Amino acid sequence: MDKFSDYPTSLTAPARDGAAVIPDDVNDLTFLPRALYVGQTGNLSARLAGGQAVLFQNVQAGTVLPVRARGINAAGTTAAGIVALW
Repeated sequence: MDKFSDYPTSLTAPARDGAAVIPDDVNDLTFLPRALYVGQTGNLSARLAGGQAVLFQNVQAGTVLPVRARGINAAGTTAAGIVALW
């Protein structure tokens, strides 16, 4: 039973769904996530919702980045185990 099912889903609420991310230099993610989880330390090259390209350097394993990324680039991304949360 979900005691919070009547509460609205907002950007500050815990994620309800997630999916593994396969970095791709061209194609966007299926959904615009509210955050990204990084499972293995490395760099993360992201295309943000606003259109900016950003390189997060040396993201530590277990980090949750509260960013809305429309895509994760293969070029420049050395982190692994990336999960999109929405």
